[in-house]
Parts: sequence; structure tokens; C-alpha cells
Amino acid sequence: MVSMTSVLVATVANFILSALWYMPLFGKAWAKEMGYSTEPSDADKSGMVKGMIFTAVGGFLTAYVLAHNNMAWSFVPEMANASQFSKAMPAAIFTWLGFFLPGDLSSMVWEKKSVKLFLINTGFHLVAMLLMAFILIYMS
Repeated sequence: MVSMTSVLVATVANFILSALWYMPLFGKAWAKEMGYSTEPSDADKSGMVKGMIFTAVGGFLTAYVLAHNNMAWSFVPEMANASQFSKAMPAAIFTWLGFFLPGDLSSMVWEKKSVKLFLINTGFHLVAMLLMAFILIYMS
């Protein structure tokens, strides 16, 4: 059974990681690659609120599905004897590899995004998957 507490903690952690990743860590580089101004304006506030809401909802859905994905790994032979670390890694890596990386690659090519933007975005997705998988595994 999925622990909704762990899903909510993973959602909050994803939201915080997103804020750190796209603001102080890579915010200026991301904005430049997206063609956005780094100067705040009043017009940006409503878009920011909407983005934050969608980020929280998306983070919740990702954590909820990842929690189920983690449970599916329990059917892999010998996984019951594996460490928490060994349970979290494949769920995170394979989820990123199969669902996030292909979309990030397609966006780079079809939307003519830069490799730098691709690395910022797909790096976030990988770190987010790892963070959420570890929270979900260790709290279960």
C-alpha cells in the first residue's frame, strides 16, 4: 500500500528542489536559454503563481506514480533482500530514463532548445526522481 504521507513529503521535497534548481542554482542560465528576462515584473507574478501550482500538482502526480513504481520493483526476484538504496536507485533511474529523458530529448530537437537547456532540465528530472524515490522508499 502506498503511504500518502511519503507521497506528500516527496511532493514538498520536489517543490523545494524545483525552487532551488530553477532559481538560485540554474535560474539565470535557464532564463537566458529560454529567452526570458531575469528582471522581475508585475506581469510575471500571475504566471509564477500558475507555474507554482502546476509544479506542485505535477510533483504530487509524479510522487504518487513513482510510489507505485517502487512497489512494482518488489516483484523483481531478490529485491526483497535488497537494501533501501538498491530499491530506490532502479525505480528513479529507470523512471527518468524511460519517461523523462525521451521527452527532454524530443523537446531539445523539435523545439530547437539548446543542449545547455536540455542538461538543466533533464538534470533536474534525474535529481528529482532520485530525491523522491529515496523519500518514498525510506519512509515506506
